[in-house]
Amino acid sequence: MALLKKTKLSESFFGQVVIGPPGAGKTTYCGKVYDFYIKKLNRKVEVVNLDPANENMHYNPKIDVMKLITVEEVMVNLKLGPNGALMYCMEYLEENFDWLLIQLAQVKDSYLIFDMPGQIELYTHHETIKNVFQKLERLGYHLCAVHLVDSHYCSDPTKFISTLLLSLSTMMHIALPHVNVLSKADLLKKNAAKLDFGIDFYADVLDLDYLLELLDDGYITKKYKKLNSAIVGLIQDYGLVSFSLLDVNSDKSLLDLKSAIDKANGYIYGSGEERSIQALLSCAVGARTESERFDADYM
Repeated sequence: MALLKKTKLSESFFGQVVIGPPGAGKTTYCGKVYDFYIKKLNRKVEVVNLDPANENMHYNPKIDVMKLITVEEVMVNLKLGPNGALMYCMEYLEENFDWLLIQLAQVKDSYLIFDMPGQIELYTHHETIKNVFQKLERLGYHLCAVHLVDSHYCSDPTKFISTLLLSLSTMMHIALPHVNVLSKADLLKKNAAKLDFGIDFYADVLDLDYLLELLDDGYITKKYKKLNSAIVGLIQDYGLVSFSLLDVNSDKSLLDLKSAIDKANGYIYGSGEERSIQALLSCAVGARTESERFDADYM
């Protein structure tokens, strides 16, 4: 590709790739974090929508893949179902990578937030997304995958194990610096009484042998003790999965997650942003703010 050769590899760009299953709150997060970074942190940010079926955006994207192709038009023209049409769209984006580069070249000195589709296959075994972001990495884009999972899965041991396997598989396949996130943490707190363990157990992924005991007690899962043990052992042997808690309505939560993401992709903020962060943190001194309430509830 001519554009690949013309791009200066010495340039550095930073951003986050927001991925996760449907209903995890990816688009809501992108809209909230866009406003938070600009208004509270003084960080220059642009959102890139790479979901060709994203019709309910809570932001105005700087780059929108729906100007290149949409799921709806593929379904109509090629007679495909929604899943097949989405796969086709992402493969079409990879084939037209130059289009994305042209759009990105018009975004100067901005931190990028990529809003991605919710199709799980794209992040566990399909190669398209992986290939696109590997190409961007080679061009100097320092990206971090932010994997959102709905925290209600913590309420069921089998669902939580599935969440852990999904997160591990995604980390291994996408191969970007990675931050796993339990979204809707405010709802998790409200339903804490229904959890088998404390919230820290699920966030830090502590000793899963306790979770294994619950699996082995289940009417269905107890028949698969060896399989359950093998799955839990696999997750613990890798030791890669842990979660940050996210409440999109809490500045403290967004600030903590920002710090984890910046550490993962190597982003270093300027003096203006540093002053904004200090101002946010100082708001907690001497008063019980929203940030303090969040700490009291979740820490």
